Amino acid sequence: MPVPLYRHDGALIDWISPKRAEKLFEVGRAKLVRHKKGTINRVVLHRLPGEPAPMKIGDCAGKPYSYEQRLDGGNRCWRLKSLTGTGSETNLAPEELRPLFLEVLRGCLVDSH
Repeated sequence: MPVPLYRHDGALIDWISPKRAEKLFEVGRAKLVRHKKGTINRVVLHRLPGEPAPMKIGDCAGKPYSYEQRLDGGNRCWRLKSLTGTGSETNLAPEELRPLFLEVLRGCLVDSH
């Protein structure tokens, strides 16, 4: 009965024979996941040097520019993060980024009809 073969990032590659799965394990190329009875459930290839690491959700999400702030009274609100690295509450973006911000803002205000 064929066994599923997965890449290191969890993507299904193929279905292989248990004999081939054992061979991949013997040469140190894969990890075998077994049932309690000892039969092979699946095979997961090890990541080779130079192969990219699996993607994480944060890789696509971008940088968060706001965070949830807890107030003294127990309430919460959203607060913008300072991009200057100073923690300033009034100067949230460096001077060189302000024209870009205004351009994006103007683009959002354009009537699309």
